[in-house]
Amino acid sequence: MSAMGPASTSGAQPHVPAAAAPWTAVASVGIGAFALVTSEFLPVGLLPQIAQDLGITPGQAGLMVTLPGVIAAVMAPFTLAFAGNLDRRHLLCVLLAMLAAANLAVSLATSLPVVLAGRILLGIAIGGFWTIGGSLGPRLRPGAEGARATSLIFSGVSVGTVAGVPVGTLLGNALGWRMAFGAATAVALVVVMVLMAVLPSLKPTQGQGFGDVGSVLKVPKVQVGLLAILLIFVGQFGSYTYITPYLLQHAGIGAGAISAILFGYGAAGFAGNLVAGWAASRSVKGTLVATAAMMGGSIALMVMAADHALLVVPLLMVWGLGFGMLPIAVQSWLFSAAPSKLEAVSAVFVSSAQASIGAGALLGGLLLDRFGLPSAMWLGALATLAAAVAVALVKQRSLAQ
Repeated sequence: MSAMGPASTSGAQPHVPAAAAPWTAVASVGIGAFALVTSEFLPVGLLPQIAQDLGITPGQAGLMVTLPGVIAAVMAPFTLAFAGNLDRRHLLCVLLAMLAAANLAVSLATSLPVVLAGRILLGIAIGGFWTIGGSLGPRLRPGAEGARATSLIFSGVSVGTVAGVPVGTLLGNALGWRMAFGAATAVALVVVMVLMAVLPSLKPTQGQGFGDVGSVLKVPKVQVGLLAILLIFVGQFGSYTYITPYLLQHAGIGAGAISAILFGYGAAGFAGNLVAGWAASRSVKGTLVATAAMMGGSIALMVMAADHALLVVPLLMVWGLGFGMLPIAVQSWLFSAAPSKLEAVSAVFVSSAQASIGAGALLGGLLLDRFGLPSAMWLGALATLAAAVAVALVKQRSLAQ
């Protein structure tokens, strides 16, 4: 997100590798994505513990998800401004070092303000990493393999959900939530070393600056994508942030089973990532509509079946499948709208998604504290279904640039 103005971009030189980078380089960026996703959503499985230890409400603890989203939304476009001519390899390493510092601060915190300070640092890392790292697939593997490289990078999101968050929850339940954040600190430091070892030098490409963000926002297809992102991400994180207390209090599921259920949710998400890659190659619009409808429908049915754990758990897996499809579905929609301005598109995606994550977690927390847990779940159901309807009703000719 380097908002390099004309003066800054003029110094940037095109950087096209003579040969494609090794797949280990692509995988290293995906590992970075894994570390970020694990850290961002680690509080979800540990919310009751954190709230009790700090003497706050679950809604207040939900600020641990809200705040990084808000900060990342602000930082995403401005990363382009600050990055300037910096080598993207060095920039990613700095951002992941910030991730390690953020997790360490949380693990040592004894009050909510200190916890939130660490999460602010995390938000800066998230916004910067996804703006730069999310657009590196086509640069690391030019040509036809660019889509595969992008899918591998974004698979870090699914793996983080599949393994990182459930394992963190399991570790937190066994040894305390602080130990879970301590382990996340160590993971982030390992990722920094991996990136330094295998990622090649990546100079900024010409014409990738803050000014491109404004031009990208004028594209009708991008505007439709932003509406979908707003509705889906607000709905997703207005509900998912509070899924652990919901399962405990309304579905009657024991605390010992939560890690396994979240693992299943993540595994379904990993499958969704693979399904979305196949589906988007056939119909980007159809994939996005199906993703939102699957998420909204499963959440609505899950709320209605709250007293029946045997129904709630399979529906939660369907929800996970839809959520796993989401990054590829939305990214495919936006990248197809402005294929020559990938960093700017990534900045727009990250900013809008993270703002919506923060808004969703905040709104869900307010609804939870005022009206109870089912209201937060209904937020997710109605918002995601509204997104499915909105995208389905758009005519292709109205998307012409």
